[in-house]
Amino acid sequence: MSTREKDIIIGIRPVIEAIRAGKDIDKVLIKRGLRGDLYMELLNLLKSEGLNYQYVPVERINRISKKNNQGIIAYISPVTFGNIEQIIPMVFEKGKTPLILILDGITDVRNFGAIARTAECAGADAIIIGDKGSVRISSDAIKASAGALHNIPVCKSKNMTDTLLFLRNSGLKIIAASERSEEIYYNTILDIPVAIILGSEDRGVSSECLRSADTKIRIPVLGSIGSLNVSVAAAVILYEAIRQRNISAE
Repeated sequence: MSTREKDIIIGIRPVIEAIRAGKDIDKVLIKRGLRGDLYMELLNLLKSEGLNYQYVPVERINRISKKNNQGIIAYISPVTFGNIEQIIPMVFEKGKTPLILILDGITDVRNFGAIARTAECAGADAIIIGDKGSVRISSDAIKASAGALHNIPVCKSKNMTDTLLFLRNSGLKIIAASERSEEIYYNTILDIPVAIILGSEDRGVSSECLRSADTKIRIPVLGSIGSLNVSVAAAVILYEAIRQRNISAE
């Protein structure tokens, strides 16, 4: 994936000013071994704001931009991240039955965009991703979602266990999609407040999230390939939820 200039901020002072101006910073890359007072000012700001940062070799920084980057590159998000603790009460207040999608370790931009497009079409109330180890929301992700990412809230979780606990305490049932489950997805009640967890195609849902799930479900696979593409799996489960909710509303 190519990096677009509008997706990044280069240099220590510009990144500091962007953070103070309230820009949605997705992640900051810092050259290993960086020193100096201005760098320490940035580092303290990143820590106080709880922003995601990563130390990387200088070669990685220079591959992204050969301009005078001072060893610092920040990825900015083209969307404003939501707060799930504010969204859930609002959904209930509107008289809706919450339908939340949790993406655990999904890093492919095209898959993420396709999932967001389906989730928006299905009327999902929010998408939750991990603060680390998840896809970066870029202009490419916006394009892959056909603009859906501008219309559905995306929330970041710093601690997925805590997020799942909040959802459960708010009255949502936690459902994890796992090919090792015995329960078929259409035999699970989905017309109640639910949060559905989907994992990456190579590792599936993490053990951390599986432990927090109330129920595990699977989509039957009858062919020789072991699993569906995760964006297809998301569509299958989301539209089963819609089918059940439409039946309940009749």
